[in-house]
Amino acid sequence: MWTRLAAKRAPLSFQLELTARCNNDCRHCYINLPAGDLAARARELTAEEIFRIADQAVEMGAVWCLLTGGEPLLRADFAEIYLGLKQRGLLLSLFTNACLLAPEHVALLRRHPPRDVEVSVYGASREAYERVTRRRGSFAAFTRGLNLLLDGGVDVRLKAVAMRSNIDEFPAIAAFCRDRTKDYYRFDPLLHLRYDHDPERNAEIRAERLTPAEIVAVERADGERFGALTSVGVEGARTANDGSPREYDHLFHCGAGTSSFTVGADGMFRLCGALVHPGTTYNLRAGSLREAWQEFVPRVRDLRGTNQLFLQRCRQCDIIDLCQWCPAHADLESGAMDEWADYFCAVAHARAAALAVPLA
Repeated sequence: MWTRLAAKRAPLSFQLELTARCNNDCRHCYINLPAGDLAARARELTAEEIFRIADQAVEMGAVWCLLTGGEPLLRADFAEIYLGLKQRGLLLSLFTNACLLAPEHVALLRRHPPRDVEVSVYGASREAYERVTRRRGSFAAFTRGLNLLLDGGVDVRLKAVAMRSNIDEFPAIAAFCRDRTKDYYRFDPLLHLRYDHDPERNAEIRAERLTPAEIVAVERADGERFGALTSVGVEGARTANDGSPREYDHLFHCGAGTSSFTVGADGMFRLCGALVHPGTTYNLRAGSLREAWQEFVPRVRDLRGTNQLFLQRCRQCDIIDLCQWCPAHADLESGAMDEWADYFCAVAHARAAALAVPLA
């Protein structure tokens, strides 16, 4: 019954991480491994394994797949995978940093159009961009790749991440993006910690985080985003995204695993991209996607929280919808899915103050 209800709510979609490797070394990245990491490469699903999973997904009703990474274009068999998924009738989207884009990639995308290609913009100048990526020459590679896409008539969406290393020119980044994609631009001012819990990389991410006051200032400067925040209700924590009532100790009040899922580069099934806590992932190399979806997902979504700090502060909070708290992010912050996260809490209260949300 649970999966039937989910299927009625929205078509099934999935995110496919082709690799965790990347040609850049961005300060804020929660997943990237070096492009030449042979161990990471050896763990990656083969094209045949990807097609086996995709066949199961299509059989279950999947209509859309997001190709992401790491940097997907690091895969030498990217074109083979892309065409194979298109031939299975899937709508495809691609996330890329554009630095590795070549004319042959654009020709492929023109012949077999994706729904869209989403490109990350880390700076509007070489100095800011390469301060984030830590790769000399990456800004020139990015602009060359982006221009290839735009000149080729490929549908492009641009996105940015606001962080310490680029905040000084964030208005210029927004202008850069909006000048090139009139209909779509989004940004995220909240940085999440590493999937592998690497302490040194997590320290770098924390150092890049904006203060709650800075986050509110960036959001207030963007009328579209601030308008969206003002429309956020305060009752969202009381029901799940599928519309069914939830007891307050249920961990999952989000849509994770209801109409979408993530397949990691190593073949691990996840309810959402960020959920990597032990016991919440399923090895698709050892089992079937249908078993993961129909049997494993409901067990994970039924998990309860027992931490009283979480239950008293988060589950009964009127402004949790202004917070980035979720079981996955709590785990990345603390190693526990039912833990209060002080940074997210501070951001939520800063937003509430800016919006003049009355607190109980």
